Amino acid sequence: MKYYIISGEASGDLHGSNLIKQLLLLDASANVHCWGGDLMETAGGKLIKHYKELAFMGFAEVVKNLPTIFRNIKFCKQDIANFKPDVLVLIDYPGFNLRIAEWAKQQGYKVVYYISPQVWAWKENRVKKMKQCIDKMLCILPFEKEYYQNKWNWNVEYVGHPLVEVIESSIANKLYISSDTSNSNFTLHTKQIIALLPGSRKQEIAKKLPIMLEVSKSFPNYQFIVAQAPGQDDNFYKPFLQPYHNVSTIKNNTYQLLMQSIAALVTSGTATLETALFAVPEVVCYKGSNISYQIAKKLIKIKYISLVNLIMNKLVVKELIQNDLTVDNITKELNVLLNDVAKQQQLQNDYADLKKLLSSGGNASKNAATIIYDFAKGN
Repeated sequence: MKYYIISGEASGDLHGSNLIKQLLLLDASANVHCWGGDLMETAGGKLIKHYKELAFMGFAEVVKNLPTIFRNIKFCKQDIANFKPDVLVLIDYPGFNLRIAEWAKQQGYKVVYYISPQVWAWKENRVKKMKQCIDKMLCILPFEKEYYQNKWNWNVEYVGHPLVEVIESSIANKLYISSDTSNSNFTLHTKQIIALLPGSRKQEIAKKLPIMLEVSKSFPNYQFIVAQAPGQDDNFYKPFLQPYHNVSTIKNNTYQLLMQSIAALVTSGTATLETALFAVPEVVCYKGSNISYQIAKKLIKIKYISLVNLIMNKLVVKELIQNDLTVDNITKELNVLLNDVAKQQQLQNDYADLKKLLSSGGNASKNAATIIYDFAKGN
């Protein structure tokens, strides 16, 4: 059968790649066309467009790039029509994917949405249209099934969280950083490591990384390592790093980095959850353009910005947002993570509860693939 899968960012590429692997186990003749990244292509999908061409962050940036976005939407519709898939699978990335879903439903395609848009945070009015144009919604956060059922009378399916299986596999394989510098300028150190995860898009990296790097001056006895985004060139990072002596970078080894880190400074997003599932104490960092932040404050109605806190429904990890994201504040919170034994123990207990909660749905990629395959067959 023919599958057309669309993701628009690095996390979607990861989850999409594992979905493709599971689909190929169920359907050896599967023909997969995809929008995503290197991981989805390696897994067996024919890559139509890379997410590096699609990633625009913040309200102002989206408005600025509207012509490109509209061209991509037009091209995507035509490509789907030419391919004629048995099922269209949309992974998160709602600004783009919900437009495609509406069109695809009108054209008579089967539409599955894997990884629900975070409508519970903002733009709840989207749900009415989503119910009309999405045949099956597959959720990865435990509270989403109840949210859709109780508030919108929509029976969606919780499949578990795909990060659990990914991270368990990484830990089981015990992949550790070596002194091989073929893909980074990382040098093996005997100092304890603090990971810096500043995000994947140039705009967010440029906003947060300089602040994170300045913190390293207060911790000369630690080695700070920046996890480079797979979609960014090495030269992009060099101007940021030059003034700092206890800072290195690593590329395509973020999980190995987290396995050896004793703490991390992490940009808000999927990385906060990944860091928690590796049981690494973290400070969540967010800073955007002022106009985007002011708009977001008015529209987004949630208590927390990190997935860790949202899922646990309490403040598990410290969040430093916009004007609170300063060198002094990060330094203070990092000192707590490194030296407060009671805080460390509480954090590990909360992380264990988080993992148990996310594991309750089983193997997410396998569950999602089974549902998609059966639906495409007409079952």
